Amino acid sequence: MNKILLVEDDAIIASGLVYALEQEGYAVTHSKSVAEAADVILNGEFELAILDMQLPDGTGFDVREKLKNSETGVIFLTVVDDEGNIVRAFEGGADDYITKPFRLRELLARVKRTLNAHSGTSDVLKIGDVSIDIEKGKAYKGDTLLELTALEYRLLLTFASNKGKMLTRSQILECIWDSAGNFVEDNTLTVYIKRLREKLGDAIKIETVRGIGYRVN
Repeated sequence: MNKILLVEDDAIIASGLVYALEQEGYAVTHSKSVAEAADVILNGEFELAILDMQLPDGTGFDVREKLKNSETGVIFLTVVDDEGNIVRAFEGGADDYITKPFRLRELLARVKRTLNAHSGTSDVLKIGDVSIDIEKGKAYKGDTLLELTALEYRLLLTFASNKGKMLTRSQILECIWDSAGNFVEDNTLTVYIKRLREKLGDAIKIETVRGIGYRVN
């Protein structure tokens, strides 16, 4: 079980993140300040630290400096999409950052990717006869490259990341929200599911759970 240190002083954000991360099977330790985090770090090691940039007694950078294990992955949370802070974060050893407000499933995907990178796990997802090269953003049916639109690719990635789980239509829509901020309508989802099924053929079976959503085993 991966151990995650979450340093976040906003109680509402923190409680939501702790719950979501624990539901994904992670062991989460929450601290509300640099001082609390320093005490926790003295008594344990973590595979990943999720650090709020602005804390009551300092910054996420202060916590990063106290981490004993240089192999600990680091994701910064920031309310300002500020180029200077972003550059400083990466120079300080960060693996990723995410700007508030953020979509929970996006953060969970970044957590998984960062943990995989530090554990040496391959960045290739396999489901049925399809392989998804996350780093290259390409999907293959056997050895054949699938010609997918950006939205179809995100839809396939969503199913592959949630293999065996029943996903509601609203959960899927949240995951495939257009990166430019364009809303994907519910009736549009049906169209994209149909197109994806046609391109996948018998490589993957996308099961319809009537009145609820979809599942891929």
